[in-house]
Amino acid sequence: RSARRMSTQVIASLVNAYAGAFVSVSQMMGVEATFLKGEITPGVNAPGSRVAALIGVVGPSVHGTVALMADMAGFSAYVKAMTGGMIEANPEDPMSMSVIGELTNMTSGQALMKVEVPGLDITPPQLMAGENLKAIPTKKADVKSFTLPFDVGPEKGRVYLVLSFHE
Repeated sequence: RSARRMSTQVIASLVNAYAGAFVSVSQMMGVEATFLKGEITPGVNAPGSRVAALIGVVGPSVHGTVALMADMAGFSAYVKAMTGGMIEANPEDPMSMSVIGELTNMTSGQALMKVEVPGLDITPPQLMAGENLKAIPTKKADVKSFTLPFDVGPEKGRVYLVLSFHE
């Protein structure tokens, strides 16, 4: 049983890999992202989020989800960057919502290349929009969640990466 449990070391390396990957993918897109390392919180804590993309991370020793959640200013920074300003950020618009899915895919791809955990794979993103999105994913006793906050773009929008792993 103990071999199946996710080690604290694996969780820490995933947290670090995702934080680094998000900043790096953002820079590549021309969006400045600052990781607010001192504000990492346990659980799901992403106030003001209007859009989210949720992907599964699965492997022999890892089972979890990564949710990228953003407020309107954060969402807007990436939609502008990815579309060259041609599209307005709009949670009702599938085209602008696809930006959040793609950002989550790119971040996950880069993060998982940095982590030395064999056999990891990701599921396609599920996109969500709404006023003050809260409980993504569900709270369960055997699930460890961490919220990583970032300031993004010129308007200091907020993006949160919520990493949740089954222990």
